[in-house]
Parts: sequence; C-alpha cells; structure tokens
Amino acid sequence: MKKIISYLLLLLIPAVSFTQESAEELVDWKDGQRLVWSDYKGKPDQNTDAAALTATYLGIEYVITEKGFTWKIQCRFSKTRSWGKSKTDYILQHEQGHFDIAEIFARKLNKKMKAYKFEGNSFKKDLKRIYDGVTTEKEKFQNKYDRETDHSRKKEEQVKWVKKIEDELKEYQSYTDYN
Repeated sequence: MKKIISYLLLLLIPAVSFTQESAEELVDWKDGQRLVWSDYKGKPDQNTDAAALTATYLGIEYVITEKGFTWKIQCRFSKTRSWGKSKTDYILQHEQGHFDIAEIFARKLNKKMKAYKFEGNSFKKDLKRIYDGVTTEKEKFQNKYDRETDHSRKKEEQVKWVKKIEDELKEYQSYTDYN
C-alpha cells in the first residue's frame, strides 16, 4: 500500500497570514521577470501612508512515499492582494525587492531541506522547525529592508539594498532547483 502525506505551509509578506483564495491571481518568481504595476490589482489601503504593498507567499509541500521524501517550494506574488498608490518606477523597484527577498528565502529553505535527514518519527516537527526558522529570518530581513531604506525614502540606502539583494540571490543561485 502506498502511503502519501502532503503538507502545505503558506506565509504572506508582510506578517499577515491567511488562506489562499481559489480566485487569487499568483505569479511564480522567475529569474529575469520583473513586476510591473499592472500586476498590482488589489485595492489600496486608504488608512495607511504606504505607497504600495507587495504580498508574497513562501510555501512548501512535501510528499512521503515508500520510495522516499520529496518537496516542492513555492515563491509567489499575489496580484490580487498587492496594490500601489504611488506607481513610480522607483517605488516598483523597492517592491520588487520584497519579492526578490522572498525568493532568497525560498532558496535558503531549499538549502535547509537538502541538508535535512528524514526522520520518520519526528519529520513533522522537524519540518515545521525548519520552515518557521526560515520564515522568521525572512520576516526580519524584510523588516530590516524597510527600516534601513525607510520604505525606499532613503535613496542611498535603497541603492545599497538593491545590490545586497542581488548579491544574496547570486549567493544562493545553486538552490533554485526547488520545483
């Protein structure tokens, strides 16, 4: 008898979680593909001074059979939940940074999964610990990005962060095989 266990974890950036709607429009992160303002289809929050919001998911699904343990990681942008008020190229670059940061942590999650030695008795707890650790680190990184750039208002810091994000993507390039 074939035993299959499947588990999906999702996290929304920023630190708000919810279930994915079936009608939600999602875009997978792809190297070289940049967000455009027409991707931002959500209704802006008028109760905030934020120029835009980029909603992303970092998820993992794993399957266990008698043949072994496999996983698939998802790094996605939600067109439906993302919005922009100040639609400039400069703000869009900052928002792309948030999506790219999610990709960095998808790669970091893949690196940790590759290092994980499957334990039948503790895998659920182990995988939750790995996922929670990566997403906590990602959330801190996202917050630091916004804090140090003042949500893109500090132009010199924004330039430094664009380079930092680019360098991190390159550093974890060998972990892009997570689909």
